[in-house]
Amino acid sequence: MDMVNLKINNVACSVPAGSTILEAARCAGIEIPTLCYMKEINEIGACRICVVEVKGARSLVTACVYPVNEGMEVFTNTPKVRAARKTNLELLLSTHNQDCLGCVRSGNCELQKLCRDYGVDKTNAFEGEKIDYFADDSAVHMIRDNSKCILCRRCVAVCAKWQGVGVIGAVERGFNTHISCAFENPLGDSSCISCGQCIAVCPTGALTEKDDTDKVWDALADTRKHVVVQTAPSVRAALGECFGMPIGTNVEGKMVAALRRLGFAAVYDTDFAADMTIMEEATEFLHRVKEGGQLPLITSCSPGWVKYCETFHPEFIPNLSSCKSPQQMFGALTKTYYAEKMGLNPADIVVVSVMPCTAKKFEVGRADQSAAGNGIPDVDIAITTRELGRMIDRAGLRFEDLPDEKFDDAMGIASGAGHIFGATGGVMEAALRTAVEVVTGKEATPLDFVEVRGVEGIKEATYQVGDLPVRVCVASGLANADKVLTAINNGEAHYDFIEIMACPGGCVNGGGQPIQPARVRNAVDLRSARAKALYDEDAGMALRKSHANPLVKEVYASYLGEPGSEKAHHILHTSYVKREKLY
Repeated sequence: MDMVNLKINNVACSVPAGSTILEAARCAGIEIPTLCYMKEINEIGACRICVVEVKGARSLVTACVYPVNEGMEVFTNTPKVRAARKTNLELLLSTHNQDCLGCVRSGNCELQKLCRDYGVDKTNAFEGEKIDYFADDSAVHMIRDNSKCILCRRCVAVCAKWQGVGVIGAVERGFNTHISCAFENPLGDSSCISCGQCIAVCPTGALTEKDDTDKVWDALADTRKHVVVQTAPSVRAALGECFGMPIGTNVEGKMVAALRRLGFAAVYDTDFAADMTIMEEATEFLHRVKEGGQLPLITSCSPGWVKYCETFHPEFIPNLSSCKSPQQMFGALTKTYYAEKMGLNPADIVVVSVMPCTAKKFEVGRADQSAAGNGIPDVDIAITTRELGRMIDRAGLRFEDLPDEKFDDAMGIASGAGHIFGATGGVMEAALRTAVEVVTGKEATPLDFVEVRGVEGIKEATYQVGDLPVRVCVASGLANADKVLTAINNGEAHYDFIEIMACPGGCVNGGGQPIQPARVRNAVDLRSARAKALYDEDAGMALRKSHANPLVKEVYASYLGEPGSEKAHHILHTSYVKREKLY
C-alpha cells in the first residue's frame, strides 16, 4: 500500500494514499468537527465546519474532501480556523429554530454541541431570515420540522444511496432552500417506506420519530386494561447507549427490570415470536419446494422492506412469505392463545412493542393484522428504543443501577435463533437451523451458518439440506435489495430463499435505535458492535434452535396444531397489496 507522509499540527504521520485530511487527522488522534459529512455517503464539503489551514494554500480547505499529499503541513486548531468555524456556526444558527429546551434532541444535538464548543450563543452576530415552516406530521412514523434543518443533506443521501428510495431532496434557492418531497407534497403522500434511516443520521431535531409514549403512559394508567410489552432482539443490544454504556452492551436484564418498574403487567421477549416465525416460514419454504410454489421465498419480517416491495417491486409480492413479522405474530398470539389461557378479553389487552424500527409504527396499522377479529389490532402501540429510553428517564429509573431480571415465562422463552433475528443474516441462519433438521431428521452440525453473517450488503451461499441444494441470498439496505431483485429479473441470479432487511446491517441499525453523532458513526461500525451482542448471547445458550423451544412446542401442541395448519395460518399469516409509486 502506498503511503503519504505529512505533518498535522507539527506532528509527523503517515497515511494511505488517497486519504483525506479528515481521515489522516483521525489516524493521528485528532477529531476535526463535521456536520454534513458521513463516510462513504455524504462527502460534499457543504457545511464548512471541518475547515483547516494547509501551508501554502490561499484559503482554508474542507478536510472531509481535501486529499493529502506528500510533505503537506496541516493545522487544525489555529485562531483562523477556530474563528472560521465559529462564524460558520453563527450563520447556521442565524436561521435556526432555537427552541432547544423543547427539542427531543437537546443534549444529543451535533449543532448544539459545536455551538457550545465554539462559544456560540443565542445572541450571535447574524440575524438570518427565519421562515415559518409547518411541521410535517403526515407520515405515520415521523415528524419533519424544516425550521431546525441545517441543510446538511445527510437525510437526502441515505434515502437515495442506502435505501434507493429518494423521496426527499433540496428545493428552492438562497434563504428559501429546504428539504422537501417532489412538488412540496407531504411526506405521508410520498413513497417513503418508513425506515427512519433519515432520522438516525440527522444531526439536529429536524427529523424525529412520532413519540407515542403518552399513549403508553395512558394505557398503563387505565386500570381496565391489561398492558403487556414485548421487546425486539436488537433493543437489548442498543438501549444501554441511551444511558452512556458502551456500544454493543447487552442490557437485557436491566431492560426487563426497567419495563417491570414502568408498570407493565407482563414483560415478554419478541424472540419467542421470532421462533414461531421460523416454524411457519421454514414450513412455508419446504412446502413451496415440494409443491412447486413461487420461489425464491423472500422473508417478510421487515415492514420497511415489505412496503418497498409493494411499491417498487410489486412483481415480487407472490414471493413474499405470508408470515407476519415477529412483532405482529406476538401480538396475534397474545390476543388469541394468551387471552384464552389467562381468561382475558382480547379487547382489554394492550400490546406495546419496543422496536429498533420506525416502520413498525406503520406496520401496526396495516390491514389484515387482526387475529382476534372485530377490528382488534394485533399490536396496539409500537415505540422505538429511543422512546423507551425517554420513558425510563421520565420515570426516574437509574438504569445502570437496576438489577438483572428475566422475561416472564408465559411468552418469554426464546432460543438463540430468535435472538440473532436482529442482525442481517440472522433470519436466514435461524431458518436454516430448523430446515436442515426437519428435512434430514438429524442434528445440524455446526449450527453456525457463518457465510450469511457479517455486514456486507449482499451475501450469497449454497447449503445442502438433505438432497436439496438451497441457494440463499441475504441483502440489507434497500439499494442492495434492488440490485438483487433486478439481477433476478434479468436472469443473472437464481436463488431459492432470500432474506431482506430494510436497514443496512439489519435491525441492529434500525431507524429507531439510539442516535450516535457522526464522529462516532464515521469511526465505529455500529452494525457489527450491536450484532456481536446478539451472536454472543446465542453462542452462550443451550437452546439455539427455534423448533427446540419448549414454549413453541406447547403452543402448537395445545393451540395451533402444527406449523402451517389452518389455525396457524389464520392467526400468524397475512397478505400484501400493490401500492402506487409516488414521489
